[in-house]
Parts: sequence; structure tokens; C-alpha cells
Amino acid sequence: MDPISQGALGAVASQNVATRRQLAIATALGVCAGMAPDLDIFINSATDPLLFLEYHRQFTHSLIFIPIGGLICALVCHLLVRRWGLKFTQTFKYCTAGYATHALLDACTSYGTQLFWPFSHQRVAWSNISIVDPLFTIPIVVLILFAAIKKRRWLARLAAIWVVLYLGFGWLQKERAEAAGWDLAHSRGHTPVRVEAKPGFANLFLWKVIYEAQDRFYVDGVRTGLAIQIYAGESMLKLDVARQFPWLNPDSQQALDIERFRWFSGGFVSVHPSNPNRIIDVRYSMLPNEIEPLWMIELDPNAAADQHIQYAHEHTNTDSAVEKLIAMLLGKDLQTL
Repeated sequence: MDPISQGALGAVASQNVATRRQLAIATALGVCAGMAPDLDIFINSATDPLLFLEYHRQFTHSLIFIPIGGLICALVCHLLVRRWGLKFTQTFKYCTAGYATHALLDACTSYGTQLFWPFSHQRVAWSNISIVDPLFTIPIVVLILFAAIKKRRWLARLAAIWVVLYLGFGWLQKERAEAAGWDLAHSRGHTPVRVEAKPGFANLFLWKVIYEAQDRFYVDGVRTGLAIQIYAGESMLKLDVARQFPWLNPDSQQALDIERFRWFSGGFVSVHPSNPNRIIDVRYSMLPNEIEPLWMIELDPNAAADQHIQYAHEHTNTDSAVEKLIAMLLGKDLQTL
């Protein structure tokens, strides 16, 4: 999730294991440790554009790395906080508590987090909250600030309760969206291989539902209010490298990069509708019922055997998309726009 949410949740954890007298300093340590795992974004390569996809949310986000990450944070932070009389064991406790929340919160999004590295490279994605959600984050920030300032541990407990309730509500909404996706597929005469729902931007009421059937991906918007509302979407052929890229050497670096991108995208990959040399991640778009990719890879038919693909972003009409997104959230008919 975003750094503010990660830092805030780290503070919630550290406050809940802190003494009343040390609430303020525990908050600061929790914030720093809660954001620390995302330092892996600095692992990249000028020649391999997919390297950062492999290492972001990898070892720094693994459950087995939590005590190591907490120790590293404590070694750095203790130099700054020991003047306030903290023992190193206390600094380590607060940092480890904050660090432990990061990967679990990331796994609640749809991006994918390697919780079980190095034993498994599975990208865990529970998809019960958006990568950015102010309704989740703002109450937590308010509660931890007042807990630290007023030295009220019950406020930290209340923040923890809010986290559990909100994520639990997200899980319930996801289940409703996926059930609607199954029903929609069956109404079209399809028998899906899989159905997945991903939360829309900054809310838990508008979902992007993707299902795979007959070698195609079908994308629809589902509004999970008091009643289910469907915004019918688009479909695209599933990627078939041998058929759609017959010129590609299967032993080339570009072929290997396609499989790396397929792994990152959870298999939701297709050829760009207007550029046959681009492969898109179908999971993400501004609007939940459209296939307008936010990122993709581009192949070069003239590339050398050891040359990597290119990584690209798509620019969409943001103003128009936001207008439609708000209309969907309000349950309006898009044909009236």
C-alpha cells in the first residue's frame, strides 16, 4: 500500500506493545519500520527493466525476514532514540512490531507479495483493499496521533480494531463481487477457469471482476452496494506466445521476459488491442469495466537474442475516467454521461 498507510499501521502495532510512557517514541519507531520494507524499490537495473518487478515485495516482504528487518531497523534507529533512555531490546521490539505489519498489509492488495520467499515465489494477493484507500488510512492516522500525544493506549487498541473491521469488510465485499462474477459468467453460458475481483481505486464498493473462459479474459465492473450492480465490460484473447508471436525465438531473453511478466501479472496477460508487439497486464485500469492497461511490456522483432524487452506505461484520459468512476460509485447509468 501507500507509504502513509504502511507507516500508520506500523505505528498501530508498535503502540499496542508499548508502555504508556513510551507511546510517542514507539509511534516514531513503528512508522519508520512500517515503511522500511519498501526500500527494495531501489533494486533496479538500467539494462533489465523487469528486475524491479522481481525484487519489489520479495525478500524484504517475506515473513521469515521480519526479525531480520526489525533488527536492521533497530540498529539504525537506536542510535537516534537511545538518548531517551530506551534499551536496545525495547527499540528492537517496537521496530519488529512495526516491520511485521508491512508485508501482511501489502498482501491484502491485488499487486502480489512474496510472503513465503525463499520457500515459494507465489505472489500472495488477497485483494480486499485498494493500494490507496483514505477511508482506511485517515482514521488510523488520527487515532495513532492522539494516542501518542495524549498517551492513551486505548486509542491504539481502537485503531487496531478499525484495521481488522475494515479489512474484514473488504473481504466480505470481495466475496460478493466474485459471486456476482460467477453468476455473470454463467448467465453468458461460460464456465470460467477462474474468477477474481480486485477493488477499484480508493474504495470497497466498486470492483473489477475478471474471469477466464474459452481462452479469453472477460472484464466487468461490479458495484457491491445494498444491491449488486453490473457494468458490463470487454473481453480479450488470452496470450498465446506461439500463435501471436511466431517470430519469437523461444530461447531468447525476450521470451524469458514474457514469462517473468506473466508470473508478475498472475497469468492475466494479453496482447495490446492496438499494438501487436505489446503485452499488457489485464488486471489494472482506471475503470473497472475496461481493458485500458496501466503498464505493459513491448517486444522488438529485431532485438538480439540477449536483449531484454522494454517496460512501458499507458497514459489515459484521466479526467474522463474519473468522471465515469464517480458515476459508477454512485450507481449511475454510464449512458447518461
